[in-house]
Amino acid sequence: MSFLNVEIKARCSDAAFIRNYLLNQGAEFKGTDQQTDTYFNVPNGRLKLREGNIENALIWYERSNQAGPKNSSVNLVKIEDAKGLKETLRKSSGIKVVVQKKREIYFIGNVKFHIDEVPELGSFAEIEASNLYADLSQEQLKEQCDFYLAAFGINDADLVEVSYSDMLLEKSI
Repeated sequence: MSFLNVEIKARCSDAAFIRNYLLNQGAEFKGTDQQTDTYFNVPNGRLKLREGNIENALIWYERSNQAGPKNSSVNLVKIEDAKGLKETLRKSSGIKVVVQKKREIYFIGNVKFHIDEVPELGSFAEIEASNLYADLSQEQLKEQCDFYLAAFGINDADLVEVSYSDMLLEKSI
């Protein structure tokens, strides 16, 4: 399935505040997932295999590296045999980087929220407004992201332009 996300990633110094805000707004808590995202070498975009207790999927996405709300074109395929698929992709394309994280997952309507702990990188909050769950325009999705950025008190200095994979690759150089 293909869909559009408008999303942000930000450093998070007060996860308890965001968690409490979400719960007070009636967010649906999906759980805490220990996730492994394996990124593969591909000619365009990013291809990752997500393995977790809650989410398991092969995800291709393309987005620009910029601070603040950014468009992300996404294709997602749910996976039943992650181990077999990972081995096949490793042999065919090679592994670029592996990201481990502890992720709390929340939803309010069509907006998905993550509170992440990533070893070597720290704590982060993500907001993903998606037209997968609602027929909304890119502008409406951006307005949702902007609303929650303000509600969470996230300032421009906290915004992260790149993915966890880019951050880990940069640390390894």
